[in-house]
Amino acid sequence: MGRCRFVVCLAVLCALAPFAQAEQQESTLEEIVVVAKYLYADRVNALKTPTPILNVPQSLSIVTAEQIALQGFTSIGDIIDYTPGVSNSQGEGHRDAVVFRGVRSTADFFIDGARDDVQYYRPLYNLEQVEILRGPNALLFGRGGTGGILNRVTKKGVIGETFTGFSAGVGTFGEIDAQIDSNFSTGDHSAYRINAFYERLNNHRDAYEGDRVGVNPTAKFEFGAATTLDLAYEYVDHQRFIDRGVPTGADGQPVKAFKDIVFGDPELNTTEITAHLFRAALQHDFSANLKGNLSAFYGDYDKLYQNFYASGYDQSNTPEQVTLDGYVDTTDRQNVILSGNLIAEMTTGPLSHTLIAGAEVIDTNSDQDRFNSFWSTTSDDNEVFSIAEPLQLHAGLGVNASGIATTNSFTADLNDDTRVGIDVFSAYIQDEIEVSSNVHVIIGARYDRFDINVFNVPAAETRHRRDEEVTPRLGIVFKPRENVSLYASYSESFLPRSGEQFANINGQNDRLEPNTFTNLEAGVKWDFDRALSLTAAVFEIEQRSPQVADNDPSTLDVIDSEISGFEAQIKGQASRNWFVSAGYSYLDGEQVNRAGATGLRPRELPEHSFSLYNRLQISEKFALGLGLTHQEKSFINNGNSAVLPSYTRFDACAYYQLSDKIELQLNIENLTDELYFPHSHSTHQASVGAPLNARLTIASRF
Repeated sequence: MGRCRFVVCLAVLCALAPFAQAEQQESTLEEIVVVAKYLYADRVNALKTPTPILNVPQSLSIVTAEQIALQGFTSIGDIIDYTPGVSNSQGEGHRDAVVFRGVRSTADFFIDGARDDVQYYRPLYNLEQVEILRGPNALLFGRGGTGGILNRVTKKGVIGETFTGFSAGVGTFGEIDAQIDSNFSTGDHSAYRINAFYERLNNHRDAYEGDRVGVNPTAKFEFGAATTLDLAYEYVDHQRFIDRGVPTGADGQPVKAFKDIVFGDPELNTTEITAHLFRAALQHDFSANLKGNLSAFYGDYDKLYQNFYASGYDQSNTPEQVTLDGYVDTTDRQNVILSGNLIAEMTTGPLSHTLIAGAEVIDTNSDQDRFNSFWSTTSDDNEVFSIAEPLQLHAGLGVNASGIATTNSFTADLNDDTRVGIDVFSAYIQDEIEVSSNVHVIIGARYDRFDINVFNVPAAETRHRRDEEVTPRLGIVFKPRENVSLYASYSESFLPRSGEQFANINGQNDRLEPNTFTNLEAGVKWDFDRALSLTAAVFEIEQRSPQVADNDPSTLDVIDSEISGFEAQIKGQASRNWFVSAGYSYLDGEQVNRAGATGLRPRELPEHSFSLYNRLQISEKFALGLGLTHQEKSFINNGNSAVLPSYTRFDACAYYQLSDKIELQLNIENLTDELYFPHSHSTHQASVGAPLNARLTIASRF
């Protein structure tokens, strides 16, 4: 049935081609560069080759620094709300977690193309833009990327310019933020730039607070006309309260009456991360047709999170009691990533080629441990408390539902303690072949060797596993006109059984093959003019997951599951005074186990989602913006017994130019003051959306 829907949707997309042919071409290749039709202007980009978006056989979205500022985005989650094909997961209140086409990920994040897989909330202060590529992406990014990847492109030094940008904002709940962006040109061949920010966190939930600091100095050097070196260091220091939301009731929906109750400890629910990130990128043009780049990344992350959360609630029998569970988790990780690419343009007979060949080496050391909560009254990690505001719990001391004093220890019950070493070697090659002026073929493959060693400290046991995978990519692009492309593609990815965060390969995991993912996609991209574009795609992702057979441990069952869907986005200047960005996605899927299809829908998979943002320039100095995000209901758990209700949130903004250098901006979120629950982590942890709130920002550039 899924493939039938795919074929029908493909026919609809192809039917657009005759209409596209009627469009007149209004932009040359040079104009495409000017209006940023490449993933971004810098030569080191997520696709590693300077490919126009129209020629990429894949669905993707780009959010620029300008759009981030205009819509008042302060987090990756804000961007996801306005992006089709992806949605947010709660991430246990301490990390970015994105659901790419129905596949949840906490590790498919990259910064300037380098893997950034530690679990934390990534800041936006130093970004040129955010790129979201959907579908399996192993050829260029390696393991993971099973539903898509998110790449942050940082700001670099600009030679020949000196400028400073500054902004400061304050919000309804008392949060404040400030950031600065200064570029200093030090001659004809070098420049220095520094981005920095501070944010004091606060929101509508009691006990929620925190601080975030980031500093990112960079330097750019030109060694002649052919060689460029970018250097960067980033310091990140974040601390925030962990809020895991509210439980679901007898009807399977979040209990609205609990919207003001925080199910946690105001002192101990916290996450802290300190990170030191070093990046270097060297680019050299050997000739007009041969270019190369080398990049190096080192990341040192020190992460802690500890929390209590609602693990059980029975509204029918004990409506005034809740069960709390908890743990403390630490991660100490160092990533070293070295990569290099050669990009060549050549001609063989009637064919033109853009060939990329590259290699990547990753060395990761990751130490992590977890202690469960341990209550003096139960000698267990669970304890029952009376529901009240606030809960009778503070700094690990509390009174349980029976009125008995209880204390918690985060040192008595060790859950796991592992020392992980990972070595990855990858090599890949891809050829973009221009068969004719309107037919392009993309073909490539990647080899990955993934070695993992895990020392399980409590068991004094070391386990090792090596996975070697070859992942292909094939795409074809047909351009009936220069401003229109129809494409079809096939790609693969894989995820080792150690998981995204390398927790362990205990039990049978050390002998199970990786999960593999395949993506079949077809789409259309249409640039109506130089400033407005439409993209649409149908896709089908199939996951194959080897499992030890229940009746014979020496054999494996291979479980196949499938998610299919449609997504579309129109974005750009609809007219001189009207900017619009609209996105829609339809997602369908069914859980599969050893017995086959279960009739259950995968968790966190809303069938329909829609977003819209409009910015109208009313006068030379005044502009208005209006946005909305709609998400249909989805299931919180795989049993489909807990539900996130559908919601529609309206947002607005106003902009006033005080002078040539100073602008005021007011962003208003949730205009209708709707009570909604945007995402969740598990059955009794549903996030409470913010009520009507506003943020006032003043920005200047000089």
